[in-house]
Amino acid sequence: MKHLILTLTLLLSSTTAIAQFQSEDIEISGYMQGMPVWINADLPPPFEKDSFWEYRLQNRLNVQWYLSPDLTFNWEMRTRLFAGDLVQDIPFYADAIDQDDGLVNLSWLIADREKWMLHYIPDRLNLDWYSGNWRITAGRQRVNWGINTITNPNDLFNIYSFYDFDYPERPGSDAVRVQYFLDWASRFELAYRSARDMKNSVAAILYGFNKSGYDIQMITGYYRHRWAIGGGWAGSIDQTGFKGEVMFFADLEDQPGQNPTNLIAALSADYMFDSSLFLIVEALYNKNGGQDDFLLFGEPLSADNPSFSRFQFSAQATYPFTPIWSGSLAAITYPDEEALFISPSVTWSALQDLDVNLLTQIFIGSADSVFSEAGNVIVGSIKWNF
Repeated sequence: MKHLILTLTLLLSSTTAIAQFQSEDIEISGYMQGMPVWINADLPPPFEKDSFWEYRLQNRLNVQWYLSPDLTFNWEMRTRLFAGDLVQDIPFYADAIDQDDGLVNLSWLIADREKWMLHYIPDRLNLDWYSGNWRITAGRQRVNWGINTITNPNDLFNIYSFYDFDYPERPGSDAVRVQYFLDWASRFELAYRSARDMKNSVAAILYGFNKSGYDIQMITGYYRHRWAIGGGWAGSIDQTGFKGEVMFFADLEDQPGQNPTNLIAALSADYMFDSSLFLIVEALYNKNGGQDDFLLFGEPLSADNPSFSRFQFSAQATYPFTPIWSGSLAAITYPDEEALFISPSVTWSALQDLDVNLLTQIFIGSADSVFSEAGNVIVGSIKWNF
């Protein structure tokens, strides 16, 4: 307990000191977030419990160092303290947290005790050069090619999970990205993400342009020993936003136990009502039928298989009740799995830089569904931004 109190003190005091440091060439921002998490999951033997409490303290630190008018060094990192039942009762939990899928393993399990652990990892660590029509970024970064809000088959380099409730920044990847801007609406991009196993690397080209009020992108390249081709668009029909992403994947050689091709299409629409209610709906088709199982600590989704079922229909509504109170409700249905995901959330802006949030994730599925033992989550959050 003494070690835990000392760790908490050092984490809070160092964050306060860093938050006060600013200079002409260096900008620092981030947040501190306290988060109690309750998880109910029907885990297989030898686990005897089906209810777990965890307490998280997360420090997000973003550093931008302007080396010259054209060159910026970016360093963004997460330092997280985990304490409670999961650390104590799940034997592989520390290993699941202490992972880095990048070319360079920068994950650091600073402390691993019986009931708590402290983990650090940078998810942005790069040099960004921007001059004239050219922009080149080298290092750990987010190559964001996704367009839709919920599912992004266009996001070949670092797809994120909609179910990840405490990672709004989304993951990065070790990559080199070259962008050339033809004009205000047209660009070429070339990006390459290496991997420890070269077959798992990703290299792709994107051409983006604007046509008749629509931002359109076309993509082709190499994705984990598969050929990938597709694209996406973002525009509107009257006052309704209309977006979509389509990708086709084909194996470069036979892979035992894997379908040789896959087609993924995701269409979405969004609308802002006069009442300030904002609604998003999305339909997804994943030809191969999604994942075979679901675990709270399972493998992340991938661009060539981004869903848990062949068909997926989603909706998300957000509404500001008052200037300081807002709420959201997300729902996803999986018809071929006879399953449903529901996630209500409410946020209170207690102070200018202090937010309080309560979120719930509920998975409902038939006995034959991959969600039948997925579990439910209730999360509280107090977040101080600096």
